[in-house]
Amino acid sequence: MKFRIGIFCCLWLLSWSCSTRQPVNNSQPAQNAPSEKGDKKTKHDKDTASDQPGANGVNSAACDRSLWSRVYEPERLEVQDECKVVTGTIAERDSDEDGDEHMLLKLDDGQDDLLTKKNLKKKDGNLVIEAVCVNPSTLKKVGSTCKGFTNSVQLPNVGDHVRVTGSLVNDTHNGWTEIHPITRIEKLGQ
Repeated sequence: MKFRIGIFCCLWLLSWSCSTRQPVNNSQPAQNAPSEKGDKKTKHDKDTASDQPGANGVNSAACDRSLWSRVYEPERLEVQDECKVVTGTIAERDSDEDGDEHMLLKLDDGQDDLLTKKNLKKKDGNLVIEAVCVNPSTLKKVGSTCKGFTNSVQLPNVGDHVRVTGSLVNDTHNGWTEIHPITRIEKLGQ
């Protein structure tokens, strides 16, 4: 069973990667072209960053794709933006039995377009954000998703004003949007 889950995750990531590739305009040099040494970089690599501004005009920082191998049931999450930066205030925080730390983020002004009707109705207008593998899991069906891995993301307290970087997804089981998995959380000044 663990082998099947591992194969599924690899195939899902591969199909996700292939479906998000964009055609290259050959009249201009490709932004992610291989260097003369032959090492190829893609927009999914950890050390690349988007030139597109994130929330409030802040450039997106690189997201850690390897965290997707630590997401429980990744097939339920539809990726809206591979690497999104949002800012807001932590409204709630609790541990989930799958080992993730669930938080609700009251978004700063100008980011309400990231929320769905379910965020508004079920989450009091907040964005769900999740840091994977922060806590021990109490669910047997999670299996080895977090085995040998402890997430080092710095968790904020309720009331902290933060910048969150991660994948913006639609949780198809619940109908709300989330940043899941979180790559980084930075505390900001009030």
